[in-house]
Amino acid sequence: MKMDGWRASARRILKLSSRPAPAPRFAPGRGNPARHGSLHRSGGSCRGTQFYFGHKQPLSVHLHGKECALGVSFIQSQCFGSVATKIQRNPEFATINSDDIRYFRDLLGEKNVIQDEDALLAANMDWMRKYKGSSKLLLLPRSTEEVSQVLKYCNSRCLAVVPQGGNTGLVGGSVPVFDEVIVNLGSMNKVISFDEVSGILVSEAGCILESLVNFLDNNGFIMPLDLGSKGSCQIGGNVSTNAGGLRLIRYGSLHANVLGLEAVLANGDVLDMLGTLRKDNTGYDLKHLFIGSEGSLGIVTKVSILTPPKLSSVNVAFLACTDYLSCQKLLLEARRKLGEVLSAFEFLDEQAMDLALNHLEGVRNPLPPALHKFYVLIETTGSDERSDREKLEVFLAHSMEEGLISDGVVAQDIQQASSVWNIREGIAEALMKAGAVYKYDLSIPVEKIYDIVEELRNKLGHLARVVGFGHLGDGNLHLNISCPQYDDAVLAQIEPFVYEWTSKHGGSISAEHGLGLMKADKIFYSKSPAAVQLMASVKNLLDPNHILNPYKVLPHSLSSP
Repeated sequence: MKMDGWRASARRILKLSSRPAPAPRFAPGRGNPARHGSLHRSGGSCRGTQFYFGHKQPLSVHLHGKECALGVSFIQSQCFGSVATKIQRNPEFATINSDDIRYFRDLLGEKNVIQDEDALLAANMDWMRKYKGSSKLLLLPRSTEEVSQVLKYCNSRCLAVVPQGGNTGLVGGSVPVFDEVIVNLGSMNKVISFDEVSGILVSEAGCILESLVNFLDNNGFIMPLDLGSKGSCQIGGNVSTNAGGLRLIRYGSLHANVLGLEAVLANGDVLDMLGTLRKDNTGYDLKHLFIGSEGSLGIVTKVSILTPPKLSSVNVAFLACTDYLSCQKLLLEARRKLGEVLSAFEFLDEQAMDLALNHLEGVRNPLPPALHKFYVLIETTGSDERSDREKLEVFLAHSMEEGLISDGVVAQDIQQASSVWNIREGIAEALMKAGAVYKYDLSIPVEKIYDIVEELRNKLGHLARVVGFGHLGDGNLHLNISCPQYDDAVLAQIEPFVYEWTSKHGGSISAEHGLGLMKADKIFYSKSPAAVQLMASVKNLLDPNHILNPYKVLPHSLSSP
């Protein structure tokens, strides 16, 4: 197709609704409130508890709709996204008593020590309502010193703690398994400093991501991280889970953008690594231990992040492709032809598109009514509007001539761009509205990404709808299996197939969501026994009593080879 033809096609997006674009839908707003053996714990007291390899009684987990009374030693329940797992409460952990409550009230003030059942109900459950704990205490510290005193006390009493930010996670990492004390950092929400020359932002961990986005926007900069849950998630939680997001292809992961952080260790020691230097080659770069450790090594209380300047030219195209091979080739061409301005390359299949159109209010298909097999969202960000637009149009015209694109539109303004983004960002909500959903976050070589979708679709037949979408530019597939209701027969077909397939093809079972509770005992599908043993050694060193986010990240039970 010639350029004029492409431009005529691009005007189709002008038919989109002119109503204001809705807010991102990924998570509801909350305000601030294997195969290589097993890894177990030994030790007769709280202090000195260790992980080691072996085959003994597994540790613990909990789940959906089943409260765990403090006197119950273990339960077995269903994780809707992973097979049923037997979880046993660590008997070495103490339980909350009146003296503990009195101490925390003296330290934090009565209003920051929450025992209200309704408030605890929200804090005990993740936003997808898959994981539910039975904590009786929520603490709201207002400073690093208060976090330090809380952990020092909990460590001395052997009270287990679960750090919590916006509670938007998808693997059960931010809610209690049993009766752990919830430490929510939402009250620590101040921007400490911002350097307009270097673009370095220093903030407390409880800052809502969207608040930081707005702050930076007013100063001519942007966050290198963009998530659908930005209206609820907190930057400390983002760092602790190494959240990926929509524009990792352009700005890289948080490992690349976090310059420093402050973390409180289990014994209350404050580890000050809040540097703002881009280059510091003095010894081990310890901050990386805490980025992605999901609060199991320490609680992140402050972060310094390198933020890029806001560029004036942003273009968004929504394209249709006839097959997955065309999506791959389109990505390769985008890297070559759009290189320095390419900021996002997302894809979704026709099943994902159908769900978005049928379950999201106000969402419309910017292309003609017929569903296509695949859709690609491309965003470019640059400094020269005319040059960037021409570069995108030349790329699109060439791609259509080569048969890589069967149809497409380009947003004409920010409102239309938001409408297109809402399709992609709203898929998670659409899946929840459609019924039960089994979610998997996989990193797979790009050429193999859709193979697992097709194989699982053939395997399940009419039992479930298999949906594939994600960050194609990063090799990150969000594999979702949608059913009218949760069904053990369906789950038995999904697991361990998904994990075994991913491992066989050199992938990761967690691209950006973390391991949390859901995948803690699946870590060997992606990591060697030696690597997991080293992780356990680090855990033992920094948290010898294992009070921080117990039952998460490292395995609690694993099958024999």
